[in-house]
Amino acid sequence: MSATPVTAPATAPGGSSGEILGKQSFKPDTRYTLTWKSETGRERALNLYVYRVYDSFMVARETSGPGLVRKIAYADVARIVREQPVPPAERYFLPPAVLDEKNWRDRTVMQHYATAPGLGK
Repeated sequence: MSATPVTAPATAPGGSSGEILGKQSFKPDTRYTLTWKSETGRERALNLYVYRVYDSFMVARETSGPGLVRKIAYADVARIVREQPVPPAERYFLPPAVLDEKNWRDRTVMQHYATAPGLGK
């Protein structure tokens, strides 16, 4: 009897390696385009700027759409489509207290206005 390989729901860029995504798959101060399972259960494309990565989730800003800051569990990410490091002059800033892991225990979304110093925002 031969074992059938199990394909992991979350994969690395390209989607074919079967590697489960986790903290090691994401880096702070990086933009990502990924396939994400939303709160309604639908898979959709999501453009993000990642602020922090923690053991079970990351804190990221939507760069398309309303610009909300979200807590995103790695299990909700189906696939990384694109990854792009952000130069220091174009990085978004939020106070460290806002990004603290304790503040995200009972929260999934936050609306916060941030700046990109090099762009005059």
